[in-house]
Amino acid sequence: MSTTTQTHLLAYPFPSSGHAIPLIDLTKTLVSRGLYVTVLVTPTTLPLLPPDYSPLLQTLLLPAVKFTHPTQNRLIAVVKFMTHHHYPIILDWARAHSSPPTAIISDFFMAWTHHLARDLHVPRLVFSPSGAFALSISFSLWRDLQQNDNPEDENYVVSFPNVPNSPLYPWWQISPLFRENKRGEPEWEYHRENMLLNLEAWGVVFNTFIGLERVYLDHVRKEIGHERVWAVGPVLPLPRGGSGSIGFEDRGGSSTVDCHELITWLDSHADASVVYVCFGSRTVLTSAQMEVLTRALELSGVHFVLSLRGPDERHVARDNGKLPDGFVDRVRDEGFVIQGWAPQLVILNHRAVGSFLTHCGWNSVLEGLVSGVVMLTWPMGADQYTNAKLLVDQLGVAIRAAEGEENIPEASELALRIKKSLEKTNERLRAEEIRGAAVNALRKNGSSQKQLDTLVDKLNELKTVHK
Repeated sequence: MSTTTQTHLLAYPFPSSGHAIPLIDLTKTLVSRGLYVTVLVTPTTLPLLPPDYSPLLQTLLLPAVKFTHPTQNRLIAVVKFMTHHHYPIILDWARAHSSPPTAIISDFFMAWTHHLARDLHVPRLVFSPSGAFALSISFSLWRDLQQNDNPEDENYVVSFPNVPNSPLYPWWQISPLFRENKRGEPEWEYHRENMLLNLEAWGVVFNTFIGLERVYLDHVRKEIGHERVWAVGPVLPLPRGGSGSIGFEDRGGSSTVDCHELITWLDSHADASVVYVCFGSRTVLTSAQMEVLTRALELSGVHFVLSLRGPDERHVARDNGKLPDGFVDRVRDEGFVIQGWAPQLVILNHRAVGSFLTHCGWNSVLEGLVSGVVMLTWPMGADQYTNAKLLVDQLGVAIRAAEGEENIPEASELALRIKKSLEKTNERLRAEEIRGAAVNALRKNGSSQKQLDTLVDKLNELKTVHK
């Protein structure tokens, strides 16, 4: 089939697994609907793509991101590097391609692609790897410029009255990019301009579903002034496969544990009797957090799977927690410890797993919701405090476990919360309800499938317009 006759979408993920995985999953869905997609990848994100997936799914390999200013904020350094070094390559490639792009879809951190789209005379869509609630908070924060009237008080309450449900946050939960840099300084202004460009996008695509965030999706439509907002998630495989071995063991990366060994261990436990503990691909616990968590797991007496990542170059200057001496041996009968990448979907979709202690990254939130487990929230930063608020205060599917380094309970109290998460509570009933809504959204004629169809129709209309 000639790609010159098809809608050609450029997909540009931010080079971090939590951002890239859902956008890559979305591209597979769009390809299945006949779109021709080129994913703009770096050496970091290229391995996340399946080899030879489809002739309609191609890649353009861009230079690896390098940090020329070690003291610069990491996120801003990545975005600036990609702007300066990727922009001209993409521009030249797209202008010379036999099938010129019809549109660009890029991560919300990549809002500078608004200018790239302008140069290519095509529309730009924002892909939000966060939910509509979190993006609503981000829009309000950077546009309305909430401030701390008592800078010495980290617990000063910041309000967002223009966002549905008027959420409140202590100052320390506000994005460090906003509160730790001074207004008017170049990096602060650069990031603000970049984030506000998302309000000018032709369309917004969310990895969420209408039944989960309807009020916030409507709010985003109001904020950007048009209806081109699509909720197409969760963009992940459907649950659940009984034993948990359902074909997505390597989604996002190769597991550092033998899946057969893990599933055999889970198979030996009763339904909903195991707590899964994982803080995502980037979070490394401090010594204080690690001490409370491991002590609480021992005190709780529950069966658990504990997945921990080790520090990398981002964590060399801080206090990194280590498993206490003898911990693995002491919990050998109760726990399965994974140090490295865990096959999270396999674990969550196993019948034995009843709850999930999570940092509340949006991918983990969606995976937990689709799996129907009760969640224990321990947000650490970014959009995670907002996601935890959604889970606990608005959806009622989660139990608040801890918050960052600032709000950590005693180990004995955390142990009680862990035990409660496996009981037949209102949270468990709500988790099952939300799971049903998520699965229905992904089924034929479900809301997310209809939203995908509408998105594809709009993109195909663009192709017709640009003929």
